[in-house]
Amino acid sequence: MKKSKLFGGLVLTASLFLAACGNGGTTADSSAAESSSTVSAEPTTVKIGLVSESAVEIWEAVAERLEDENIDLEIVKFTDYNQPNIALDNGELDLNAFQHVAFLENYNANNDADLTPIGFTFVSPLGIYSDKYADYSEIQDGDTIAIPNDVTNGGRALLLLQAIDLITLDNAAGTAPTVNDIIENPKNLNIEELDAAQLPRSLEDAGAAVINTNFAVDAGLVPTEDALYLDTDNIQEVLDIYKNVVAARAEDVDNEVYKKVVAAYQTEETKALIAETTANTDIPAWD
Repeated sequence: MKKSKLFGGLVLTASLFLAACGNGGTTADSSAAESSSTVSAEPTTVKIGLVSESAVEIWEAVAERLEDENIDLEIVKFTDYNQPNIALDNGELDLNAFQHVAFLENYNANNDADLTPIGFTFVSPLGIYSDKYADYSEIQDGDTIAIPNDVTNGGRALLLLQAIDLITLDNAAGTAPTVNDIIENPKNLNIEELDAAQLPRSLEDAGAAVINTNFAVDAGLVPTEDALYLDTDNIQEVLDIYKNVVAARAEDVDNEVYKKVVAAYQTEETKALIAETTANTDIPAWD
């Protein structure tokens, strides 16, 4: 149906052009009219959903670059990971840029949705932080360790805890383990699942917390300095499913305007801003 409408639009455009020529319009007149139309054309508005302050700063710079493309990028900021996909799915947004592939696939599976990546942004490390300890080896028997309560980030947090020998997971759990897949817990740690945005606050009471970089940075933490361990310290072990993406609805994956938005993001200017806003923590993922 979309192809038919497009074809019809092309035929209509061609007909109007021939009619104009038949009415005595010159090539110069047509060129002037087209130029005038281009100048006066209203910008195309694209709404993109973001979560963190650092992301907003980066995308504001992208929005400035898109003005030359006659695209008005409208940034909509959310305070948690739950709403941007819902807003994109129901048409309140055109794009969002806050999640990795694993999170997106989990949302689609649980909501019968078809949101689709249209470009990579960065790999953001997951880190373990503590206000009580200077090294993760100091974590005590019976301590509480707070982790994200969503399936994908929670599973990644458990894999991090396993990487530093605090727990052992059942191999059958694969890349999406849950607390039920912990088969060894020698320090009798209490794994507490919290909303990702609340994790920095949990440091006041917990022995340690596994925190996403965007929320860590927003809370004033410097991941490369303050984290006891980052899973990107062993970057070769970080799976592609943890690459962050710009997402759109499936029917819009070939939208030329959205492709321009992605291209305006994937630049050297953005690389510099990623380094600046995340203290050299996030790693560009589109190269």
